[in-house]
Amino acid sequence: MGTQTVVILDFGSQYTQLIARRIREQSVFSVVLPCTAPLSEVQAHQPIGLVLSGGPSSVYDADAPAADPRVLSLGVPVLGICYGLQFIVHHLGGKVRPAPKHEYGHAEVLLEDRSTGQGRPTQLFAGLPPSIHVWMSHGDEALELPTGFRRTAGTANALAGIASEERRIWAVQFHPEVHHTPLGAQIIKNFLFEICGARGDWTPAHFIESTVAQVREKVGAGHVICGLSGGVDSSVAAMLVHRAIGSRLTCIFVNNGVLRKNEFHSVQENLRGKLGLNIVAVNAAARFLEKLAGVTDPEIKRKRIGAEFIAVFEEEAQRIAQQTGGVDWLVQGTLYPDVIESSSVKGPSQTIKSHHNVGGLPERMKLKLIEPLRDLFKDEVRRIGRDLGMPEEILSRQPFPGPGLAVRILGEVTPERVALLQEADEIVVAEIKAAGLYNKIWQSFAVLLPVMSVGVMGDQRTYAYTAAVRAVYSEDGMTADWAQLPYDVLQRISSRIVNEVRGINRVVYDITSKPPGTIEWE
Repeated sequence: MGTQTVVILDFGSQYTQLIARRIREQSVFSVVLPCTAPLSEVQAHQPIGLVLSGGPSSVYDADAPAADPRVLSLGVPVLGICYGLQFIVHHLGGKVRPAPKHEYGHAEVLLEDRSTGQGRPTQLFAGLPPSIHVWMSHGDEALELPTGFRRTAGTANALAGIASEERRIWAVQFHPEVHHTPLGAQIIKNFLFEICGARGDWTPAHFIESTVAQVREKVGAGHVICGLSGGVDSSVAAMLVHRAIGSRLTCIFVNNGVLRKNEFHSVQENLRGKLGLNIVAVNAAARFLEKLAGVTDPEIKRKRIGAEFIAVFEEEAQRIAQQTGGVDWLVQGTLYPDVIESSSVKGPSQTIKSHHNVGGLPERMKLKLIEPLRDLFKDEVRRIGRDLGMPEEILSRQPFPGPGLAVRILGEVTPERVALLQEADEIVVAEIKAAGLYNKIWQSFAVLLPVMSVGVMGDQRTYAYTAAVRAVYSEDGMTADWAQLPYDVLQRISSRIVNEVRGINRVVYDITSKPPGTIEWE
């Protein structure tokens, strides 16, 4: 029995990934395509339903993003959200105009017509109360509905829902995918199960079985290499490929000199010792730190680390190729948010992270890519890893930047400064874990500032560095709120760093959210 798929057509909404996540949470597989995708590409997924996302444009603008209107006549259920509702109205003969009153933020929606006239409850709103709180974000409204459509919901100012059961099309003007619409999950669930007839059987076990089979068929008798960082994504990707081809996968793990304390050894112990991965560990710390000597510009740091990683990786890959008779494939831990971003209706991101270490490898090394996680979100990757029996120490690890501690050391990166930050960072992580907060926080870490200040320890004056502590809550790293850590946790972190890390005599806490700040300091 194949995987059932819901296709999401992206009209440029900031919430498109959330729609995909909400569908996945119901164990139903979802795929995001730009709204400009050809009809044949949409049909190739054999969708059980279509979702038309929101978007910032007006449907009557000359340059408004538009899908092939024939997607509305494929015979599968359609759910329009915000701009998606307006697209449906506009292309099926209705009329959309600028609204006299714009609606942004919280609103109350009255579900005005929860029956079809024959006494059957409207399927999209099944199980909901007569009025619900929602999140609105629109400046246009549907003035006239297409033939065969009826109004199903409204606010005090505007229409909020329409439906045509005959055409199998439903739409809402609000955003059911955001947490600001408390009952939005029920609306999505109704669409999936009551309307599309979804089975809800997309499980980690199913994903592992099908992915392993695909990798085995694709690779054949070939040999594969993987750039292992020790993080969740590359580790789970490596384990999936290892399950498919065993020792014909070789993982290259490079110590770039700016890893966390003892990480070079702990990653090897977990993935080689406990899980049997074939790992080539390269201690290139001195080589990287030499390249970073005297460098203070953050972008130059990233580029030098990336370039040196490619140089080390190429050397090791050539050596492995000589030993195995050739290497044809490269494993990367690409996740679905990266795929969505690169194929968005808004186009590929204008700025590619310069520390995406293996980004230039396939072209330079003539390797074919294996990206076993390209259909998954981070939380799904962790579920896959648990089903693969991987250590929680790896799976629960918070995101760590590609350039490592180099972007958490402001100013020049030296061996002495790396050692100071490693000690301080280990204390932060240890205390966050001891407080039971590590798995609730997106990232928590220490930053070494190039700021020296006077302190007093015992009867002596000191003149030492300042450490900043950063802890944030986030769902995907795109936005983040600073974590209001308990005072006793902050006190223990500060006390331990100042007392145990000789060279740091002051600790501050970063209370900046993203935006306007970023999560990392450089």
